[in-house]
Amino acid sequence: MVSSKFKEQMERYVNYRGIDIILHLKDGSIIELDKNRRLVGEEIVYFPQKTNPSKISLTMIQKADLFVA
Repeated sequence: MVSSKFKEQMERYVNYRGIDIILHLKDGSIIELDKNRRLVGEEIVYFPQKTNPSKISLTMIQKADLFVA
């Protein structure tokens, strides 16, 4: 279960298109989110390929780096 404060913060950043987000996951992988992303429930849906969406559960995120684009 994800804390409501963390979910609110991630929703705000995911919905803001003016920043780049790099997620560091608990399994050690790193994912860079493009501008086409959204929060659905407790998952971030993004499109690494134009037609094939991927999902990341908020529970898998260890750290998020935010950069102004």
